[in-house]
Amino acid sequence: MSFFKLMAPVAAVVGSLTLAGAALADPASAKAAVDSAKAAGVVGEQADGFLGFVNAGAASGDVKAAVAEINAGRRQLYAQAAAKNGVTPAAAGASAFRSVVQGLLKPGEFYQNTSGAWVQK
Repeated sequence: MSFFKLMAPVAAVVGSLTLAGAALADPASAKAAVDSAKAAGVVGEQADGFLGFVNAGAASGDVKAAVAEINAGRRQLYAQAAAKNGVTPAAAGASAFRSVVQGLLKPGEFYQNTSGAWVQK
């Protein structure tokens, strides 16, 4: 089975859940904080499927907490998708980034490429 065929179910599961409500405690508040930080160039999407800091020094405590909250939710989703599909959580996260998250980036937002460099869309 090809890697793409193996990862398609992972991307489908993660895509349906990750961005709709990845954070567990207060998803609306965390999403709003992260969306604002993304627009300001403080937070971006990493190639591993998690949020990261483009400029950590500019991140408030609330933004750092929101990123941690959303990443915790994503971590759980990637683990569930990985167990269901017989892959590692890291592979599930990377697949989610390529298949779902990258396509939803807005102009001006940052993402981390596979080399680890931050790139602005």
